[in-house]
Order: sequence, then structure tokens, then C-alpha cells
Amino acid sequence: MIRLLGYLFGIGTVFALILAGGVAWYVASMSQDLPDYQVLEKYEPPVTTRLHAADGSLMAEYAKERRLYLPIQAIPQRLKDAFLSAEDKNFYNHPGVDLEGIGRAALLYVRGGPMQGGSTITQQVAKNFLLTNERSLERKVKEAILSLRIEQAYSKDRILELYLNEIYLGMGSYGVAAASLAYFDKSVNELEIQEVAYLAALPKAPENYNPFRDPEEAIGRRNWVIQRMAENGFITQDEALAAIAKPLGVNPRPSGTYLASAEYFTEEVRRQVIARYGVKALYEGGLSVRSTLDPQLQVEARTSLQHALVQYDQTRGYRGPVETVELGGDWGQALNKIEPYADVPEWRLAVVLSSDANSASVGLQPPREVSGRRGAEREIATLSQADMKWAMRQDRDGKRSTARSVDDVLARGDIVYVERQADGDGYVLRQPPKVQGALVAMDPHTGRVLAMVGGFSYAQSEFNRATQAMRQPGSAFKPFVYAAALDNGYTPASVILDAPVSIPDGRGGFWEPKNYGGEVAGPSTLRLGIEKSRNLMTVRLADDMGMKLVAEYAERFGIYDKMAPYLPMALGSGETTVLRMVSAYSVIANGGRSIEPSVIDRVQDRYGHTVYRHDNRQCDACNASGWDGQSEPELVDERQQVLDPMTAYQITSMMEGVVQRGTATVVKQVGVPIAGKTGTTNDEKDAWFVGFTPNLVTGVYLGYDNPQSLGHGGTGGGFAAPVFNEFMKQALAGKPVVDFRIPDGMTQIAVNRATGMAASPGAEGSIIEAFKPGTGPSDQYEVIGGTYASAPAEQAISPEAAQAIASGAGGLF
Repeated sequence: MIRLLGYLFGIGTVFALILAGGVAWYVASMSQDLPDYQVLEKYEPPVTTRLHAADGSLMAEYAKERRLYLPIQAIPQRLKDAFLSAEDKNFYNHPGVDLEGIGRAALLYVRGGPMQGGSTITQQVAKNFLLTNERSLERKVKEAILSLRIEQAYSKDRILELYLNEIYLGMGSYGVAAASLAYFDKSVNELEIQEVAYLAALPKAPENYNPFRDPEEAIGRRNWVIQRMAENGFITQDEALAAIAKPLGVNPRPSGTYLASAEYFTEEVRRQVIARYGVKALYEGGLSVRSTLDPQLQVEARTSLQHALVQYDQTRGYRGPVETVELGGDWGQALNKIEPYADVPEWRLAVVLSSDANSASVGLQPPREVSGRRGAEREIATLSQADMKWAMRQDRDGKRSTARSVDDVLARGDIVYVERQADGDGYVLRQPPKVQGALVAMDPHTGRVLAMVGGFSYAQSEFNRATQAMRQPGSAFKPFVYAAALDNGYTPASVILDAPVSIPDGRGGFWEPKNYGGEVAGPSTLRLGIEKSRNLMTVRLADDMGMKLVAEYAERFGIYDKMAPYLPMALGSGETTVLRMVSAYSVIANGGRSIEPSVIDRVQDRYGHTVYRHDNRQCDACNASGWDGQSEPELVDERQQVLDPMTAYQITSMMEGVVQRGTATVVKQVGVPIAGKTGTTNDEKDAWFVGFTPNLVTGVYLGYDNPQSLGHGGTGGGFAAPVFNEFMKQALAGKPVVDFRIPDGMTQIAVNRATGMAASPGAEGSIIEAFKPGTGPSDQYEVIGGTYASAPAEQAISPEAAQAIASGAGGLF
């Protein structure tokens, strides 16, 4: 018997050795082609890029995987305890593979329980970073081998850090930091027990515990994690019971743009980041971008422009509904299929349920719930004829008519926009305007764009009219013609003849520009020429200087990259953008220094290193360790001086006259020193106003995307300047009034407003004019352009010149 037992033991030993050898061979073979676990040392996961406004508020996030990487030291202990309780309570005690956990999982399965993986956090790191999700014995063996190696190479904290930042937790979020924001709109340090427990419940199967689709499953799994935390001693039983009694409390963070008024600005920043660093850096690089946006100014800019566009559009009458639908039993279902303009939250979509002669009953689109779905409640409002009086004038298919009753305007099934009245009592009818526009506000000393609006609604049209629309600036270009003159020997008191001009157009005809209204004033000073926006004077002045000089200055100011030197261009017939015009006016406002317009202040990489800074001025003395009686450090401004500071003041003073006595007197309502210029193109297709105080430049453009006449009143002074007014009143509210600074050395001399010759101070018709050293009013009355000849022969026959003339003069008023 003993011999038999020895024989069987020997056989068993041999088989055991063979089995052990086979296992060893299998493990060795699995070890040969394993991924290099050392790549974890330099692991750089895709991280969300975040855009911030100048005050630090979040503008937008961009990511393929929404992830914010947190070092282990920044992750709260309670959050770590929750994940350890749910996933691997022995994490800090096992060598990478938890034999006890594997045995427990196997025993549970044998007893008929659910199959559990028994994987440790280290094994999940090995799988997520180095292997695939394939369900096979081979993958599990490789996972175990890698886990043992990872544990030998890295600390437990480093492994847990990788896991908590890599794991997918649903709702498009990767890692605990992104998930905390996605589910609760909180940082990880603000999470409560029930919230950390819910996040820890998600790694197993995020979609199975969706808080909106499967709330009971989500609460059940969360409560299980809470109990495990209590069993492991991380929280007390009383804390566990209190946490279990609380609801999920999920409050998803919205995605996309977070500042509802800044969509155009945000998109411009996104474009520039891509142009500078590439698409991959934007969506995976974890950049931190600090923009120049002032959120309060942005809201005011958007509001001012939208008010003007809506008011103008309503004077043109009602064009019809957004859409017409067939209404069944539940009108809300049909209405919910239509997406409203997300960036015009003041407006709501509504469907007309019935209408009669005096009113219409409309059903309002339900607001979105936390889950993103629209609510089930149904709200009905009434539109009276007084609430839609403007719409009684109709413009459909180019045919205008006047309606006598509400049911002539609105019919059952019409989808329209409505807005709650300012007093909160009832709604008024709205329609998206066809006319568009742009507004840009800039700091003239730095080029920082403080606000930018590129149209009525980004949801309506993503085309940014501030940066992408090429339009004729019209008379808004004239200050640069006059600046070129003042910089080259002319004075504000120089006299130019305002009389008809006739220039061969190269096609057998003549180009004969006109002043707005058709009148002429005869000899007039440069000041009067710009204040009254005289086209004929501007043409004669440009011809007297030479258009090559005008073109040089236009390029110097950045209005055009290459300007054709033809006389119609002096009236703003060339095409440029609002941003370029505002930048050019900023050069005048800051005393003649060139600026680079910027929507980005600073860019930092994922490690916090600054990789771009807009303000590149040098200040070596700014980093002194202490004060030892030394003078204050000075920033060295190495920007190019593109205009004489004295010239800049002279043209500024002349544009103050535009506001005080000229084509923009409406701007006086702002109540502070302002210089600016109106611009209106042929047939009133484009309306402009660009103006500035010493510290803020704002440009406004209005017009149709497909150029057509704005009609009566669609001028720079009548349409664009009021937008400027509304914005500037808000932007300057509460700020001290600042006068334009007169450069040292300039002489203030009284001159006759009409003749430009010296006059007694205070005499009737006199004005104080600024002169550079060595200049002053003329002793003799001289008129420039009095013996005006037609344009040079080469201009008259040049095909390019002919084309410029054929395009029409840009500036009328």
C-alpha cells in the first residue's frame, strides 16, 4: 500500500512538474511580446484645452476625450477611498495581482453568483494603457504579468494617479476631474460622500448607471459603494445612512460655449489656436488659453448690435413664419423637433394654435430639463395685435402689403419666435433679421480685442462679419487720407476746393463723384472737409498728394495688405474688415504706434509653461528682489511709430469735430470726449461708424450679406452711430472722463473756420486749431485744387483703374 502511494505520489509529482513547466513556458512565451510598461513614465494623455476670458471665467472647452489631469496630491482622499472601496480595497497591500480577490470572485461564481473579474486597479491600468479589452485567457495572463512589473517600477500613488485620470466614466468624460464637472458641475474638492460614491460606481459600466436613463440602477450601485466605504472604515455608518438618503443630485455641466454672448469671439480664438499650434494641440494638448475678452463688454456689445438689427428689420415688415407644421393632438411634439437659436436665450419658439382678428394663441416650446430633454409641460400665451403691431406690415416674396387683422399675419401651425415683454407681462412677436452687422471694441494701447460680435446670432450664421466680411468702409476711410496729408506738409487749416470733378473712366465715359446730397461748398478747410465728409474735397486732396502716398499710409495702418493707388480708393471703395478698421483707428488713438490686434493674451501648455504671450515688452528691472531706492521700472515699447504723434492728435481733433458739428452729432449723447467718423457706401449698402475715446476704440458695421440698399436712413450716422452710442454708454458708465492728450510742443491757434486764416480768439466763426512747431495758419489765402486737372492719363486708361472706378466711390457720407 505504501509502495502504491509512493508510486502515485511520484506520478503526481512528475505531472505537477510537467504542469509547472508548461505554465512556466506559457508565461515565458506570453512575456516575450509584452508592451513596454516603461512608456507610463512619460504618459501624456489627451487633455481638454480650455479657453478663458480675461477675468478667468470659462469660455469653452475642446477635447476628443474630456479630461483634466490631476496629480495624486490634488485628488481628495475621500474620492480615492470611494474608488478603492468599489474597485480594489486591498490596493495598497497586494503586489499587483490580488489572489484573495481572484479566489473570492471564483468562489462566488461557483456558488451561482455573477461572474466578477477580480482585476486590481493595477491590472486595469495595464489593460487600459497597454492592452486591449479582448476577453481571453491570454490577455488576462499578460495583464497579470504587466501588473507585477508595473508594481515593481512605480509607486502605488503613481499607479492610482494614472488610473483615476485615465478611466472612462460616461457622459464623454475621462478621469475623475472631468467627470466631477460633467455630472455635478463641481471640482473634485467640492464633492460630497454620495457624489464621490456615484463616480466610483461608474467604472464598471458607465452606461448601465446613466442617471437619466437608469436612475434606479444608478442609485442602487451608488448605495452599494457607500456601504463598502462604511465597511472599510472610510466613513461612519451614520454618514453612510445620511448619504444613502440623498438623491443623485446630478447637475450636468453644459458643453460647448459657456458665455452665451461670446460665440463669435470664441470661434475666432479657436481658429487662431489651430493656426498657431494645430488641430491636435487644440483637442488633445491640454492648452490653457487666456483670451482678451471682457465678458461684461461682450454682453453689452451683443445687446447693442442685436437691438439695432431687430429694430431695423421690423421697419421692413413681417416676412412669414420660421416654419409651418401640421398640428396633431400634442402640438409640443412638432414644436420640439425645431431647434431655436441657442445664443438668443431671450427668444422662445412658439407654434400658433389659433388666431382671429385681434389676437393669436401660441404654444411655447418647453425649456430643456437637466437631462437635456425638453419638458412635458405645455404653456400657452396670447399675442395681441398691439404685441405685433410692426408685423401688420408684411414683406413676402418682395411684395409689401398691410394686414388688417392678426389672422392675416399668423395661421395655425406657424412656428414663430416670441420674447417676453420687458415688464414680464406677456410676449411680443419677433423674427430673425436678414440685415447683419458687426461690432469690435479694442484697447488702442495694446491691441487687445475686448469684445467682438460677428452677426445677430452665431446659431443663425457662423460667418463672422467682424473678421471675415470684406466690405467697403466708405467715408470711414477718409481720416487716413487726411492723416497722410497732415503728416506731409498740410495743416487742418489748409484749404481745398470743394467743386465738381470729372475723371475719364477708361471706357469712354467719366467718373463724377458727388457729395452726399449733391451740393458743393467751394473752398473749405481740411477740418470742414472731414467734418462734413466731403467726397469732392477728398478726391482733390488725394490727387494733390498722389495716391501712392495714400496707399502707403493705408498699408502702414494695416487697412489693406496692398492698396491699388487709384482715386476711387480714397473714398473707401476698397474692401476691408471691421477688425482692420478698428485696429487702424487704434493707431490714431494711441498716438501713432503700430499695434497687433489680438484675441489671445497668453497660452500655457499642459504643464503651465507659457508658450505665447501677446504683450512682449521687455522689463528686466521688473523682477527685482526688493526695493532699494531705485526708480520704478519702465517698459520698453519697441513698436514702430507709423504716424507722428502730433499728426495723430490733429486728426483726432478733426474727428472730434465730426461728432460735435459734423455727420455724427448723434454721438454727442454719450457725453464724453469722442472722436470718430461715419461711413456710408454707394446706394447706402454699408453703414459704418468707428469712434474712440483715449482708452477705447469701437467700430460698427451694418449691411446685408448680399449687398443691397439699406434704404432711407441706412447711413453711418443714422444706423451705425446709434449702435455705437448704446454700447459706449454702457462701456464707459462709472469710468472717469478722460480728455485727449495734446502732445508737448503743439501750438493752439485761433483760425477762421471757413478760410483757415488766423483769427482773434473768441471771434465769430473762429475755432482753436492745433499746429505743429514751425507751422501755423497761412498768411495768404490759398486754395489747393483750384486749377484741378483730370487724373493722369495712365490712370484713365489703366484696366485696374477702370475697374476701381466702375466699382463706384465707396464714401458718400
